[in-house]
Amino acid sequence: MTDLTGAVWRKSTRSGDNGGDCVEVATNLPSIVAVRDSKDSLGAVLTFSPDAWIAFTGAVDLNALR
Repeated sequence: MTDLTGAVWRKSTRSGDNGGDCVEVATNLPSIVAVRDSKDSLGAVLTFSPDAWIAFTGAVDLNALR
């Protein structure tokens, strides 16, 4: 299990007033990027290697999400 003590969670500045329907990301942990549902801060957390996270975020087409 990954130790998430010290994780600094942040939401996208684009999340706006959508009723809290977004994810939070912690990028300050050594060797991992953690992602969780902002509505369930005690729920499941997905973890990725920094390289996998960079590949994912680089591949996301923001225009498709609008």
